[in-house]
Amino acid sequence: MAFIETENIISETEIQQRVAKLISEFPPNKTSSVVFLGAQFDAGLAWVHFSLGSGGLNTSPKHQRIVNEAIALANGPSSYMRNPIGYGMCAPTIAQWGTQLQIKRYLRPLYTGEEIWCQLFSEPGSGSDFAGLSAKGVLDGDEWQVNGQKVWTTLAHLSKWGLLVVRTDSHAVKHAGLTALIVDMRAPGVEVRPLRQITGEAEFNEVYFTDVRVPVSETLGKAGDGWRVSLTTLMNERVAIGGAIPRKATGPIREAVKLWEALPSDQKSSATRDQLMRLWIKAEVLRLTNIRAGQNRRIGTPGPEGSIGKVASAELNKDTYEFCVNLLGANGMLYGSYALVRPETAMSFESVPKAFLRSRANSIEGGTTEVMKNILGERVLGLPGDVRVDRDIPWNEVPRN
Repeated sequence: MAFIETENIISETEIQQRVAKLISEFPPNKTSSVVFLGAQFDAGLAWVHFSLGSGGLNTSPKHQRIVNEAIALANGPSSYMRNPIGYGMCAPTIAQWGTQLQIKRYLRPLYTGEEIWCQLFSEPGSGSDFAGLSAKGVLDGDEWQVNGQKVWTTLAHLSKWGLLVVRTDSHAVKHAGLTALIVDMRAPGVEVRPLRQITGEAEFNEVYFTDVRVPVSETLGKAGDGWRVSLTTLMNERVAIGGAIPRKATGPIREAVKLWEALPSDQKSSATRDQLMRLWIKAEVLRLTNIRAGQNRRIGTPGPEGSIGKVASAELNKDTYEFCVNLLGANGMLYGSYALVRPETAMSFESVPKAFLRSRANSIEGGTTEVMKNILGERVLGLPGDVRVDRDIPWNEVPRN
């Protein structure tokens, strides 16, 4: 595991000066996104709480909001928008579990978007029961030989690299027999097939591995560390999905306000106004809660605050876009073309009807709302754990379909 330095305290003024210098030397309107993001990484402003030389300044994560807001105001590019899975999920995992060689090799091109990443966890037979996965990795000399299938893999069709978890010891209990690997998505034996969604797009994919060779040097952590490595990814995924800190009154709630304000005066009822205000208050409470959680965040595996944000944002997004569609009336049923499209980014919302359809996935992706509530019940409220009848049984003895 990579060495993480003791936090270095840097003032907000110094952070502001650093980001002002970045914008001045690399004006976003005159600089390609790859060059700008590379300069941002080199300045330690990619993930400020990461170690020096890894895109960070080894300082408090609360300073990241200063960086992001300044760059957004200057119309600068966003690494998250270019490479959402890589930025929010794979990068924190590499930073915590990667070797120095892996950190140096992967983080910068990941941040610039030159190399897109995907996450290969879910399988047809083990969705919410991630530890029950069956994709197999067999050690063969200095390589792993991988066979199996993964599903719901966002942007796999664009990805150069994937964060893959496979079972390498079927005789161990299911949580203990997993290993995390970095896999070349263009290696022989990797097949990516589109999964068409309700929007008509296929940002999701199913991925097949047939005798794929992965160097042992591309193991994250050690063999058998896969469960702990994946927890880092999953908890950061929940932060990435539900922990966003937008500027006040932006995002989905802005669309709702715009639509309500555009209504003819005779259609602005007190009932819809009250609905809008309730949604606005929930959006602001979530934003402030995420600010507080972000200030306490550290490199590594986030706590249950990621699950709180994930549950709240998923339900709020669905409720907000449902409200928006209702305001549109019959026009809310007009969507356009359902032609199969393999998009260049994830979660793109070109219209309110599309956003309404896409938001249905928010309570499934990154861990279902039911799983999030189990986490909060056990880790926050101290309630008894869910029934787990196969915790102490070797994986190869667990009944499966």
